[in-house]
Amino acid sequence: MSTDAILRILREGLLLVLVVSAPPMLAGMITGLIVSLLQATTQIQEQTLSYVPKLLAIFLTLAIAGPWMLSQMIRFTATILDSISQVR
Repeated sequence: MSTDAILRILREGLLLVLVVSAPPMLAGMITGLIVSLLQATTQIQEQTLSYVPKLLAIFLTLAIAGPWMLSQMIRFTATILDSISQVR
């Protein structure tokens, strides 16, 4: 296996990590922003108040985007396993 092939696999793996982690991260960030605005508006400064909505948003996002994320990871794994047969 050449150096270019290894770099391509590493690049695709890092890109996959970014793509797969984006939906839950964005859901948590948006929910955190909304809760922060709500807390600033109502002047309720309870720090533990933001955890439950963030967790719910992340779990909901994982439930919705989970099959897509899993199919992306399976595709990448199949590509890696297929490339193992080309190693000399």
